[in-house]
Amino acid sequence: MVAADYPFLDVMWSMFIFFLWILWFWLLFMCFADIFRRRDLSGFGKTLWIIFMIILPFLGVFIYIISQGSGMHERSAQQVQAQQQAFDSYVRDTAGSGGAAGEIERAKNLLDQGAINQSEFDAIKAKALAG
Repeated sequence: MVAADYPFLDVMWSMFIFFLWILWFWLLFMCFADIFRRRDLSGFGKTLWIIFMIILPFLGVFIYIISQGSGMHERSAQQVQAQQQAFDSYVRDTAGSGGAAGEIERAKNLLDQGAINQSEFDAIKAKALAG
């Protein structure tokens, strides 16, 4: 029976080791992604960091995180902000003019400014509500 040959603490230890293994690869990929995302680092500098992380993986990753940790956070925050702005812009463009209520509001603003008269406002309002 396999369960009797592999006690509970051994299972927990194996799960812990597996978790650390996954965590290690996550850290490694995060550092690689940050290196390639950087615009302030030359191609030669990126190459040196990558070689350093491949030859001395633990030391290379930990030194990169210690020396570039705040920059990693700033670059990540900038990327999230840029993605949010792109999404907001997409939503605004897709949503269009706001429908009938938006057209009536714009016509009301034109009426208040004196650019159109009451009959033109009524025509715009009727057209917006009809279509």
